[in-house]
Amino acid sequence: MSTPNPSGTDPSGRFAYDGLERVFHEKARLGIMTSLVAHPKGLLFTDLKELCHLTDGNLSRHLQVLHESGFVEVWKGYHQNRPQTLCRLTDAGRARFLEYINVLENVVADALSAARSVPASGPKSIAEGWSPA
Repeated sequence: MSTPNPSGTDPSGRFAYDGLERVFHEKARLGIMTSLVAHPKGLLFTDLKELCHLTDGNLSRHLQVLHESGFVEVWKGYHQNRPQTLCRLTDAGRARFLEYINVLENVVADALSAARSVPASGPKSIAEGWSPA
């Protein structure tokens, strides 16, 4: 996992965050992964659906993507003669998601640092020769 160059010697790649996993970087999947990391024993499909405010079909599709990536495992079984589906993180999924969260923390810290270094003065002036599009 690489992080941005804090010295700023290479401005072209300073804010390129290689550790941002595209499969997690989607609102519904971020919610699913966060819910599952908070419940190491897993969650029933219905509970996960409620926590993430997703429909059956939407949750199924996102779980399929996460499962195919090796981050989530899906178990089917019965409880009191009723079919149930249990979802939980794989060890690899947990590790990769925690790495992803660390990179997100760097993104937030860099954004705050950059925002604080720019004075919040009046209207921004634009260099001569530029006009609004």
